[in-house]
Amino acid sequence: MKPGKISIVDLEVFYRVGVPDAERARPQRLLLTVELESDFAAAAKSDGITDTINYYAVTQRLLKLGEGREWKLIEKLAADIADLVLSEFKPLAVSVEVKKFIIPEARHVSVSLTKTCPIS
Repeated sequence: MKPGKISIVDLEVFYRVGVPDAERARPQRLLLTVELESDFAAAAKSDGITDTINYYAVTQRLLKLGEGREWKLIEKLAADIADLVLSEFKPLAVSVEVKKFIIPEARHVSVSLTKTCPIS
């Protein structure tokens, strides 16, 4: 079975992010899309949550990630999210998109990146 993908699309979070101090003074609304590549063979056979990545656990972790933290750049935030997901949930690869609503004339500004699990 080829690897499958779990997608968490436009998860609403509130993190302190922005270059100017004033922008980081309060949490702002961001939307996160996180795609986790995983082998579904065991889960497809067992129908058991322990044989896959628990997307509820991923979302709960991301909702709490911003507590007591701040970032200047959404590029750094996206990289931190990818590293966290890789280390804690062990997908084969993770793609992260962070959408920020800071420019009134634009629907949003976003960054995205993909990281793969380091070969052990």
